[in-house]
Amino acid sequence: MKTLIKNGTLVTASESFRADLLMDDGKIALTGVNLPADGAQVVDASGKFVLPGAIDVHTHLELPFGGTVSTDDFYSGHKAAAFGGTTFHIDFAVQAKGERLHETVERWHKKSDDRAVIDFGYHMAIADLTDDVLNEIPQMGNEGIPSLKLFMAYKGVLQIDDMTLFKTMMKAADAGMLVMVHAENGDAIDVLVKKALAEGHTTPEWHALTRPDWVEGEATGRATALAAVAGAPLYVVHVTCAKSVEAIAAGRARGVKVMGETCVQYFHFTIDDLRKPDGAKWVCSPPVRTQADNAALWDAVRNNSLQAVSTDHCPFFFDGTKEIQYEGKPIKIPGKELGAGDFSKIPNGLPCIEDRMPILWTHGVGEGRISMNRLVELCCTNPAKIFGLYPTKGTLVVGADADVVIWDPNKKKTMSASNSHQRTDYNLYEGWEVKGLPEKVFRRGELLVDGGQWHGKPGSGKWYPRAAHAPVL
Repeated sequence: MKTLIKNGTLVTASESFRADLLMDDGKIALTGVNLPADGAQVVDASGKFVLPGAIDVHTHLELPFGGTVSTDDFYSGHKAAAFGGTTFHIDFAVQAKGERLHETVERWHKKSDDRAVIDFGYHMAIADLTDDVLNEIPQMGNEGIPSLKLFMAYKGVLQIDDMTLFKTMMKAADAGMLVMVHAENGDAIDVLVKKALAEGHTTPEWHALTRPDWVEGEATGRATALAAVAGAPLYVVHVTCAKSVEAIAAGRARGVKVMGETCVQYFHFTIDDLRKPDGAKWVCSPPVRTQADNAALWDAVRNNSLQAVSTDHCPFFFDGTKEIQYEGKPIKIPGKELGAGDFSKIPNGLPCIEDRMPILWTHGVGEGRISMNRLVELCCTNPAKIFGLYPTKGTLVVGADADVVIWDPNKKKTMSASNSHQRTDYNLYEGWEVKGLPEKVFRRGELLVDGGQWHGKPGSGKWYPRAAHAPVL
C-alpha cells in the first residue's frame, strides 16, 4: 500500500525543507512539493518534522553476562527502539570459547529471527582467536558482517591481548573490514578491582574509581597506534571521557583511519549517580564520569571528533528478585542485586534504546547544542555510511528503504519506567520531561508506532547484510 506524507519538513544530515514524501512497496518512491495522492493513504505532517529512522549500532539484546542475561530480547528491544524512533540496529554476536564465528552467527539468528520487528544486523565480537577463526574473518565480511569487535577489558572473560588485536586488525585491513574496540586497560582494572575489594571498598562508586579515565584514554591511544601500523580502520565504541576524545583526535590529525562514538547516557550522568542509594542502576563499562567529561563529549559530537551517538543498550533489572509484567506476562530475571555487597559483581549495562532520540532532541537540539541536521547525521546517516548500509538506510532519498519517523517537536512526556517500552524495572531518566517525540514510525513503509499504539509483528524485521570497504568519516 502506498502512503503519502504531506506538508512535513524533511530533515536530512545536510538540509531541512518543506516537501511531501511518498512511500510505496517498502521504499521511498518520491519526494516533492504538492505530490498528488493517486490512491495513496495520506498522512498530514503539518507542523511536524520527517526524519530518517534512527540507527543504533551498539546494542546487546538477550546477552548472557555476569551470571544473568540482559532483559530485552529481540522483540521487546525492538518495540522499545521503535517507540523511540529507531528502525535499525546492529547487535553484537559474541563468540563463545571454542566456537567458530559461523556458529556464533547461527546462535544469534536463533535468538533474533522469529522475534525481530525492526531491521537489524550483527557485529562479530571475537573472544577466542584461533588460526581457524582468523581465517574465517574475511568470510564474515563477504557474508555481510564486515565489522569486528574486540574487548580490551573484562580480563578472564572477554579480554583479548595486543597480539590478538593486532593480528585481527591486519586481517581486517586486507578484507576491507572495520575493527571496533571496547577501549579500557583490562589488566590495570583487574589490579585496581582486587585492591579495592581487599581494602573493603564494595559500593557502586568503586566501579568507576577502579576504571579511571586514564585506563580508557591509554587503551584508546594504544588501539589507535596499532590500527595505524596495521592500516586498518578503527571505531572506538562508547567513548566516555576527554582523554579518549583527545586520543582519537590526535590519531585523526595524523591521518589514522579512526572514528568514535559516544552513548546518550554519557552526556548526562556522573560518578555522583553511582553514589546514590540506587547507584547500581548506573553501573556500565566504561563508567559514567564527570561534568567536565559530559561537556567534552558535547564538544566532540559538535566538532566531529566523534561521529556517532549510540546507546550500548544492555538492560538488567535493578531488583531481579521481583517479578514485572511485560505485555501482560510475568517476567523475572536476576539483575543488579547480584552485586549487593560487591560492586564487581553488578551486571554492567543500562537501558536506553527508547530514550536516545527524545533525550538528544530535548537536550541537544532543544538546548542549542546540536542542530536537527547534526542529530540526523549522528544517529542516522553517519551510522549507515560507517557500517555499510548507506543509502539503503539512514537517509530520505528516492530508492532508500521507507524507514521514516514523523517527529512532533511539541509533544511532551515525563520519562518513567511506568511508560517505557523497555523491559526493565527502572528508567535512568525517571521524572525528566522531554519535548519532542515520534508521532508515527514506519519501517519499510509499514506503520509500527502510531502515537501510543503498537502495530509491530514479531518476525517482520529483516536481517540485513552490510557492505565491506565502507568509508571512514
